[in-house]
Amino acid sequence: MPSPDEPSAPAAPSAAPAAFPQRIALFGGSFDPPHNGHLAIAHAALTAFQLDSVLFAPVARQPLKIDSAPPTEFAHRAAMTALAIAHEPRFALSLLDAPRDDRQPNFTVDALLRLRAQHPPLTRFFFLLGADALQQLPRWHRAAEIPFLATLLVASRPDSELGADPLASAPQWLPPTLLLHRNAKTSASILHLQVEDAHHRTADIFFLHGLNFDISASHLRLCLSAPHTPHLELATLLPASVLDYIRSHHLYLA
Repeated sequence: MPSPDEPSAPAAPSAAPAAFPQRIALFGGSFDPPHNGHLAIAHAALTAFQLDSVLFAPVARQPLKIDSAPPTEFAHRAAMTALAIAHEPRFALSLLDAPRDDRQPNFTVDALLRLRAQHPPLTRFFFLLGADALQQLPRWHRAAEIPFLATLLVASRPDSELGADPLASAPQWLPPTLLLHRNAKTSASILHLQVEDAHHRTADIFFLHGLNFDISASHLRLCLSAPHTPHLELATLLPASVLDYIRSHHLYLA
């Protein structure tokens, strides 16, 4: 980033120094449990987009998973997430998607609107998600608004049907009221696309390639429920503090 212009005269001692607008990414998900793949994706985004912070926001109730088995209690998932990110000062726990008073599902669009209301107008917002989550984007509440509230950063997944060409698979993940510009820009690890809405607003979407961390939370829960899963195997998938928490609170037992 360029340096701010030097003032023509010395500032008064009490004047606050000029600051660049912050770059903040919201990283939502079940985090059931938070694992090393989540951390690796967040670190990659932090570096690639020079983010000031990544906010990990465990989701209390996902609208598209209401009929599935209930997740681990929110308080446990929030506590595990806080432990997982404790060693990176630019990571923070966010409760934007904590349980609602009316017990209704949590919607990403609401979380992003609250996040924007908490920060100065010039703050640059990003939303970090996996390619598997992007495939469900057309089904999200007010999905077409989300790219205009926060720039989407999509992390590749080895099991994603998006494949290596998100342009070709756009009909699967793009909300139907948005148009995709064909003038894609690509580098060794990032594909940059733009979408446009009916009001001719444009929004950026970035795909981060090469982040094929083959860690599945559902597979992890299965391993944690098995009494004879080697500790060493789990230790390569989970932060040690999270694994200790799971063991001490007897989580994920069959």
